[in-house]
Amino acid sequence: MAEVDRVATFVEQWRRERPDLDPSPMAVIGRMRRISDDFTAALVANYRRFGIGEGEFDVLCALRRAGDPFALNPGELAEHTMVTAGATSKRVDRLEAAGLVARQARAGDGRGRVVTLTPEGRRLIDEAYPAHLELEEGLLGPLSRGEREQLEALLRKLVVG
Repeated sequence: MAEVDRVATFVEQWRRERPDLDPSPMAVIGRMRRISDDFTAALVANYRRFGIGEGEFDVLCALRRAGDPFALNPGELAEHTMVTAGATSKRVDRLEAAGLVARQARAGDGRGRVVTLTPEGRRLIDEAYPAHLELEEGLLGPLSRGEREQLEALLRKLVVG
């Protein structure tokens, strides 16, 4: 690797200074954190190209994935974006102000609301999502297909374990 791996340096320093401890978990967690930070920064910069933030991108994706009529109630949106109802509400407020989503009364229930993609919101996410995938493909570029599959399986094991 051309770039200095600072995590490896930190691990070796700990091995030298505290040979009684095993710093190997730091080698994994430290790199995961660094990769997460770097990847998130690249993804957020990409979302900005489309005038949205990371949270707004998540809401638009959830609505688009829901299929026609591209509508979810606020609770479903919170579940699909893995954030609190309050955070979801703020994201929807911003998207509604931008004309990308609309809040509507739920059919047959005047008290319930659903959030739907507007035509402009669908156009934007249909343009932003391919750009997102292209960026993710580039971020994973150093890995072969087999390495990516192995990494995905290992990460899934950590998530469910």
